[in-house]
Amino acid sequence: MGNWIIDHGPSALILLVWTGINTFLFVYFYLFYDRGDRFFYTRHIIGSALSWARAPAAVLNFNCLLVLLPVCRNLLSLLRGSFVCCGRSLRKQLDKNLTFHKLVGYMIGLMTAVHTIAHLFNVEWFTRSRQGGFDILSTTLSRLGELENETYLNPVRDPNATPTYVAFTTIGGLTGVIITLALILMITSSMEVIRRSYFEVFWYIHHLFIIFFAGLVIHGAGRMVRSQTPTNPPHNFTVCKDQPLEWGKVPECPIPQFAGGFPQTWMWVIGPMFLYLCERLLRFIRYLQSVTYRKIIMRPSNVLELQLVKRGFKMEVGQYIFMNCPAISQLEWHPFTMTSAPEEDFFSVHIRSVGDWTEKLIKMLEQLPEGAQGPKMAVDGPFGTASEDVFDYEVSVLVGCGIGVTPFASILKSIWYKFKQSSPKLRTKKIYFYWLCRETHAFEWFADLLQVLEKEMAGRGMEDFLTYNLYLTGWDENHTAHVTVHFDKDTDVVTGLKQKTYYGRPIWDKEFQEIRKENPTSGVGVFLCGPETLAKTLEKKCVKYSDVDPRKTNFYFNKENF
Repeated sequence: MGNWIIDHGPSALILLVWTGINTFLFVYFYLFYDRGDRFFYTRHIIGSALSWARAPAAVLNFNCLLVLLPVCRNLLSLLRGSFVCCGRSLRKQLDKNLTFHKLVGYMIGLMTAVHTIAHLFNVEWFTRSRQGGFDILSTTLSRLGELENETYLNPVRDPNATPTYVAFTTIGGLTGVIITLALILMITSSMEVIRRSYFEVFWYIHHLFIIFFAGLVIHGAGRMVRSQTPTNPPHNFTVCKDQPLEWGKVPECPIPQFAGGFPQTWMWVIGPMFLYLCERLLRFIRYLQSVTYRKIIMRPSNVLELQLVKRGFKMEVGQYIFMNCPAISQLEWHPFTMTSAPEEDFFSVHIRSVGDWTEKLIKMLEQLPEGAQGPKMAVDGPFGTASEDVFDYEVSVLVGCGIGVTPFASILKSIWYKFKQSSPKLRTKKIYFYWLCRETHAFEWFADLLQVLEKEMAGRGMEDFLTYNLYLTGWDENHTAHVTVHFDKDTDVVTGLKQKTYYGRPIWDKEFQEIRKENPTSGVGVFLCGPETLAKTLEKKCVKYSDVDPRKTNFYFNKENF
């Protein structure tokens, strides 16, 4: 239970507070418009649809305030640094920024649907009332107030107007159509299958958020929802409200004045929009900074390694950067985890050919003459991830799948540099490293690094500090025959390491039991860079094999998110 509270308690609290605020705003504004005296006349025309339109609008304002903040990467990095003294649990919440961004986006989509449907009924009833086609009383009320100072209650001014005409000729209607279309495109293009297979489609369509926010700010300027305004002398609304309404007659009380409410959405979103504008300005400044190539290496399995140099660039283990190549696209920025160590005088990334952007970059660099500089490259970052906390645990378990090994390559390199010192200062006493690959060639990316670490640990008599387990999850009959013939060799036929490669997938129950047995009184950090299905499995194992007693073995799950 204590493990769950540390891992999920802050997330649950944030979700509870967020849900509570959304619920409060919806209920408060629903009752405000459903029972408020100011909207007594309006409710006689359109009924409860007024409340069903305005309550979601309040929730929309709140969530539109939040939705940009989780993607302000530099702001999050600043907050991560300020939370160092507050413990890992708070920093872990910042690593779930994209999850929260998606959650807020879903709420915006839901509230937009409710808001839009309610306003469709409102416009229909406003136009009918204006045409006088269904209720003489409502017709009277819709024109109430027009006799004095040209105030009016019904925002539909043309008796011959149709709902379609109103939707495309009024400020509120037209911006509402634009906002809704932009939101539908953004949500549908954000689906996992599209982001994985057609990232460029997702990337460009998601920038419709600019149109979405512009329309959002203008949307309320039409002031379609109108209410009674204070009069001088004050209008005795209670007397008027309690007076029986007769068919087709204006109540015998002072004629009230009507006006639309002052637009408020811009006050909710102006702050986040300014912060995001600063974020993009900082990205542009970094775009202009020079990045030079130190080395370009083609690795097996169509993986490109870039070693880059940028003045003033400082990183920590496991961090990632966003890269832009103007020769391919001026606008596209893609995230890549760095595989270099902070102790090195350059930073490196390993890029696998997945999607149009990476394919074009690899082809472009493959065709360069030897020794030539590559195309202009812009770098934004570095940005923090969960892997930064790897040395904060007594025991760390690193699990990488395929190219997902990159953050752990940075960590392992940093360990090697630390052990080159005469007396390395590390809180971490033990590291378990699991690397799962489908192809034998993939192990060649970092096999030389593991060989160096293997020799370093053996030379120091610390073979137990690093335990690594390599798993080959895909093979054919020829490979099986080759392994059988060379099984008696001292080194592995795939990697050349003393540690033999396993075939298949880890039996995680067995692995966790073994780790708990070897570390009976330790906090164990489990770090994953891999698919969501494996994340769910490892998270369950962390809970299953953690002890109720905090003084004994407890597993804490961390996942890379970018």
